[in-house]
Order: sequence, then structure tokens, then C-alpha cells
Amino acid sequence: MSAETPAVPGKFARRRLQFRAWRGERPFWAGLFILLGGFPIAYFPYANLQIGHLTLAMATTAGAGSLIIGVLLGVLGVSLWFQKHVRTFAGVAAILLALVSIPVSNLGGFLIGFLFALIGGAMAVAWAPGAPPEPQPAREATTGTGDAPYSTDPDTTILKPVVGEPNDLSGTSPANGANGRHSAG
Repeated sequence: MSAETPAVPGKFARRRLQFRAWRGERPFWAGLFILLGGFPIAYFPYANLQIGHLTLAMATTAGAGSLIIGVLLGVLGVSLWFQKHVRTFAGVAAILLALVSIPVSNLGGFLIGFLFALIGGAMAVAWAPGAPPEPQPAREATTGTGDAPYSTDPDTTILKPVVGEPNDLSGTSPANGANGRHSAG
């Protein structure tokens, strides 16, 4: 196998490229941030910290509220991955749930879950689907004596007059020799 032989993409590389294409079509990072924000909000009220024989419980009277907020944030995060058309609703709902989690669940999971959910919600609201790539026509590459393909215009060293630019008011058209540079002074 020489250095010029293209590598055959393996199963892992193909799956990685498929995941990358799937991830690019939806607000993936917003969903991940919201999902990660729901975990500490739901976990910390039920966590027990062991220090030797001393158990420190973080349970509050609103433990059920914390669990509900955390689960709802998890559902909103996953729904952003699979239902991208609900991005505005899910983003606004995540922001509102993050704000409600401050008084309900230990300052929103000690501000960790609050910040993750708030940033993820803002990312979901701000996300917009990109334009689909335009299909490019297949061009036939003709090679000369070397291995490099010819360009479409073999004579690119001589400036040709630009025809049909009546709106060029800047005076920087290559047709009048300005070469795109402005004079200073």
C-alpha cells in the first residue's frame, strides 16, 4: 500500500461520519446541555454524603419537585435530538424550568444544573436549521502531462476586461487596473 492509495473507510469511520451528519441536522448541543442540566437538579436533593460514620442528607421538602424538574429537562433534551421542530418550545420550557429550579431544588442543583439548562435552552431557541447543500454537477477531470487537472480557464495570468459591471462605483474593478486596492491619501 503506497502513500497515494486512499484508505478504505472502516465501519467506525463510516458510523462516525453518519453520526456527524445526524448531529448537524438538529440542535444536538442544546439537547445535551439541557439533559446534563436536568441531572444535578434531580440528583442532589436525593444524594447522601458519607463522611466517616456521619451521613449528610441534602433532602428538601420539595424533593418531588426537583425530581419532576430534572426528569422534564431530560425529556426536553432528548426531544430536541429526535423532534427538532419543537426547538423553540423546548428551549423556552427549559429556560423556565431552570428558573423554577432555583427556589425548588437547592439553588438549581447548586447552580450547575441551572446554568447548563439555561445555556441549553438559549441554544435551542437560537438554533436554526442550515440551508441544505446544493448538489454540485459532476465535472470530468482532464489531465495533461502531469497529474494535476487543468483549470477551466488555462490563461489566468492576463487580466481580462470585466464586461457588464455598470454598478461598480468604487473604481476597484480589475478592468480599470485598480486590482481591488484603494489608494491611501
